[in-house]
Amino acid sequence: MRSHENEAFVLSRDTPAVMVPSGDQIELKAGLSGFITQALGGSFTLYIEGNLYRLSGENADAIGKQGFIPPELPPDATEEDVKALAWKQMRTCYDPEIPIDIVELGLVYECEVRPNDDGSRTVGVKMTLTAPGCGMGDVLVQDVREKIEIIPTVSKADVELVFDPPWNQSMMSEAARLQTGMM
Repeated sequence: MRSHENEAFVLSRDTPAVMVPSGDQIELKAGLSGFITQALGGSFTLYIEGNLYRLSGENADAIGKQGFIPPELPPDATEEDVKALAWKQMRTCYDPEIPIDIVELGLVYECEVRPNDDGSRTVGVKMTLTAPGCGMGDVLVQDVREKIEIIPTVSKADVELVFDPPWNQSMMSEAARLQTGMM
């Protein structure tokens, strides 16, 4: 799903959203109109009455859009296959204010897949934020958790927010630095 920058919408129903950048949970009322400023990774950043809100893909129908399609995994997948898919899923997680995924931003420090006794898998992720006080931290962690836990055979995603080492711009990929003009 790519950007629908400045595409107008009218909410067709009441829907939960998250205020950006505070991270406060709110309910947007049916009939409100605004613009989609970013549509990446299955979520949408909405501009309504001078404020920004993040709308999850599961509520995309409220703005007349489709949510994301769950990932698929072959039946004989290995832990490495699951790990590769977990990294792919994390590339669909975006900060609502920055149109660059969290992997390219250098926010993901570790991703490990552990087999469980029942044949399922647990994925452990260590990630950080661009700033420790970011109000969207819990939202980003939840987005990573949800997108990994929909991978077939994954029973749990342990997503840990860490601040050591502290994030800095040198952790961004070259493409991300070019896109943000930080070269």
